[in-house]
Amino acid sequence: MGKYTVRVATGDLFLAGSPNQVQLWLVGEHGEADLGKQLPPLCGKGEFEIDVPLHLGRLLMVKLRKHAVLLSVDWFCKWIAVQGPGTQGEAFFPCYRWVQGHRIICLPEGTARTLSDDPQNLFKKYREQELEERRKVYRWGSWKNGLILPIAGNSQLDLPRDERFLEDKDLDFSVSLAKALKDMTIKGTLDIINCVKGLEDFKKIFPRGKTALAEQVHDSWKNDAFFGYQFLNGANPMLLRRSSRLPARLVLPPGMEDLKTQLEKELQAGSLFEVDFSLLDGVKPNVIIFKQQYVAAPLVMLKLQPDGRLLPMVIQLQPPRYGRAPPLLFLPSDPPMAWLLAKIWVRSSDFQLHQLQSHLLRGHLIAEVIAVATMRSLPSLHPIYKLLIPHFRYTMAINTLARSRLVSKCGIFDLVVSTGSGGHVDILQRATACLTYRSLCPPDDLADRGLLGVKSSLYGQDAIRLWGIISRYVEGMVGLFYKSDQAVKDDLELQAWCREMTETGLQTAQDRGFPISLESRAQLCHFVTMCTFTCTGQHASNHLGQLDWYSCIPNGPSTMRKPPPISKDVTEKDIVDSLPNLHQARMQKTITDFLSRRQPVMVALGQHEEKYFSGPEPQAVLRQFREELAAMDKEIEVRNAVLDLPYEYLRPSMIENSVTI
Repeated sequence: MGKYTVRVATGDLFLAGSPNQVQLWLVGEHGEADLGKQLPPLCGKGEFEIDVPLHLGRLLMVKLRKHAVLLSVDWFCKWIAVQGPGTQGEAFFPCYRWVQGHRIICLPEGTARTLSDDPQNLFKKYREQELEERRKVYRWGSWKNGLILPIAGNSQLDLPRDERFLEDKDLDFSVSLAKALKDMTIKGTLDIINCVKGLEDFKKIFPRGKTALAEQVHDSWKNDAFFGYQFLNGANPMLLRRSSRLPARLVLPPGMEDLKTQLEKELQAGSLFEVDFSLLDGVKPNVIIFKQQYVAAPLVMLKLQPDGRLLPMVIQLQPPRYGRAPPLLFLPSDPPMAWLLAKIWVRSSDFQLHQLQSHLLRGHLIAEVIAVATMRSLPSLHPIYKLLIPHFRYTMAINTLARSRLVSKCGIFDLVVSTGSGGHVDILQRATACLTYRSLCPPDDLADRGLLGVKSSLYGQDAIRLWGIISRYVEGMVGLFYKSDQAVKDDLELQAWCREMTETGLQTAQDRGFPISLESRAQLCHFVTMCTFTCTGQHASNHLGQLDWYSCIPNGPSTMRKPPPISKDVTEKDIVDSLPNLHQARMQKTITDFLSRRQPVMVALGQHEEKYFSGPEPQAVLRQFREELAAMDKEIEVRNAVLDLPYEYLRPSMIENSVTI
């Protein structure tokens, strides 16, 4: 019995409030009190006091129901806080979701609890009901055979309300896209009178770089060292690996003994690297407006210089074919135009695998599997749910948009990319079949690719450091709730979550190293660190560089209009005729600029305002996480100040807290 003070926080956006009245109940260890209908939840925070004639004891949860007389208007509730007898200060009840319809919503007190933390089963029924309801709305869908599973739904309106864009994000996305398309239409009319006769004409037609690095790309893209640098620190740093032997596909014809000697010398010194695009071999190329496009599957061999520069030694544009002459090899000593065209073919192939394998699959689609599996398997009371939920914001919505507009039939890929119209699906299926757990964990991935200790791999250095910071954050949180390996093994919800992700979402990926059970605290921490890094740093490292590296069309052509050269008699006109035409180039640049621009509603890694954990200990772990991120951010800023080519795609202040674009 006694007086309770109740504070209610509504979302800050204009449409977050509701004119409907809300009925509240306080649920304690010893009873439940109906507080009746209170004032409608308008924007901002509300507070009221009420006398409760019952002895409730420790508060366990708040229940609420929104009532509508004529019109039901959804309400975005951030949290409810209650102070009174038995609360030991103020009890906090996180929500951060939409309250819809007339059903009762239960908000448990914010202390994270595993099943074993509830010996009296006070929350057991709530946990079961919450997951049962979630599984009805968070359903696995299907997109294409051989791919990991998405959320069910073809548009944002098909998604659970909590996964759709809020009004600020929705408005920014829609207005910015409309402006980009309008500008493309207006400027595209000039393409009728513009004529590309030489490579420099691309810069005249697309003169303004959006960033300082984009300007450098325009000026330096032909340079060999610049070409090699991109495999270390460009838009797609995921393909380069140190050679352990000369690739079997590299056939050296008679007369190239000197090249073989050079390659073997670099191999013995540990300075030989390769980038193999065999995943593209046999992919059916697109036909755009009745014009055949072309795809290659190059192999690039590079040497790492003592000064850190990575220089190309030889390029093979296609694998050897049985019964045919060995494919042509291109060398830096070749005629300049022939060597340049070979490098452009590599850059176009890199564009394909970057967008589909590194960016879409390893960033967007894996993050969606993690999000859907979590929503289906972990109740909001669970510590791992609370730890991961800030990293799922807008992921299902942006992926649904991508499937309906970007990689859909007649979508952007079909209109402007050489692997569109089905080839992109083929690549995704191949990339999925070889996706491993280790490849999503930078310490393992960089070790497997022989890049640990390569000082000029700024991506590698930053990825390892960021992984360590996230790992310590995860270990700190896990240590608060799991005191032994047995506690991890005994957590049935945790084990169900792991199986849901690997067996269902990832479509039986245990044969590629993904776990189907979690047997220790160390294994749990590693798995959750992978999830967090994938949703943040993994995506950022493959997303943020697009604006810099693809604004210069010849440095990352989305399509090629002529087949790979079969001789070294190449002119500048041959190169121009192979590159995208002006309409294709305009569309590539417009979409790249739109998708890669800095997001005005961006939330940086670890800086989310939602408070899912109650109590001082989780807040202390989060505070330490933020301090380590800030220190890394400052050190990268200092480092970049003295670099000709600054690398900031894994700078914490630049990394978004979830996959949102």
